[in-house]
Amino acid sequence: MYISLNKDIDKLVVIGDRVLIKPKSAKDQLKSGLFLPPGVHEKERIQSGYILKVGPGFPIPTSTDDQESWKSKEEKVKYLSLQVKEGDLAIYLQSGAHEITYNNQKYFIVSQSSILMVERDEDLVIE
Repeated sequence: MYISLNKDIDKLVVIGDRVLIKPKSAKDQLKSGLFLPPGVHEKERIQSGYILKVGPGFPIPTSTDDQESWKSKEEKVKYLSLQVKEGDLAIYLQSGAHEITYNNQKYFIVSQSSILMVERDEDLVIE
């Protein structure tokens, strides 16, 4: 499968445990045969879409051990990475999604906790 993107998407930086999702139209079918019942689409509580960008994850607290003067004072934030990856098809809760429009395209910003499951297709190409 092939998903084309606007090159300006590369300029966007997703923060924390959030992901940028391009919504999937209701008429698309999953290659694996997975589908959501019509009642789910009508209520719009659960949506699906392709993950285009992934944030760095959850920040890990750093120790504040100031007694070691030989250590560099410049601290870099470390992150616990997310389970989801770019190109995954995400099934997510609509209530946890924030709709945005960028270059006349509709996208959703969703935290990982609102994603119920993903379908990973290794053959998917995103450009």
